[in-house]
Amino acid sequence: MQDVPKGIPRPLVKTNQAFIVISVILTWLTGQHWILALPLFAGLLGLLFGYNPIIKLAAKFLTKERSHYVLEDWSQQQFNQTIAVFCLTGGLISFIAGWTIAAYIFTALVAVAATVAILGFCIGCFIHYQWRMYNYRRKQSSTH
Repeated sequence: MQDVPKGIPRPLVKTNQAFIVISVILTWLTGQHWILALPLFAGLLGLLFGYNPIIKLAAKFLTKERSHYVLEDWSQQQFNQTIAVFCLTGGLISFIAGWTIAAYIFTALVAVAATVAILGFCIGCFIHYQWRMYNYRRKQSSTH
């Protein structure tokens, strides 16, 4: 039996990112803050249960086998989703509490990060890499 790499096809990752961006923009345009709950709920399900309904729905539209797509690292995507959930939660809570500036900051952060990721640079990946390097250097300096 062959080991199947645990990865997420890139088109599914980009679909999830686009859903986040569209949800934030719709929230800004309509003032309907509950819209943020949709990507937030999908992200929480993905983090807690490994089931993101946006990704599952989009997977039905893949035209090739999973192995024919570039696979994004599952653990890296979990890290990125954690950041997105944090920002979406901060944005939703801030809108509900009437903290408009904080709400726009949180939602702008997640929208910009997802947009930049769609365009090819993953801010979450950069942060994750820097964090891992920091821990590695710290560990190395404590052993010497």
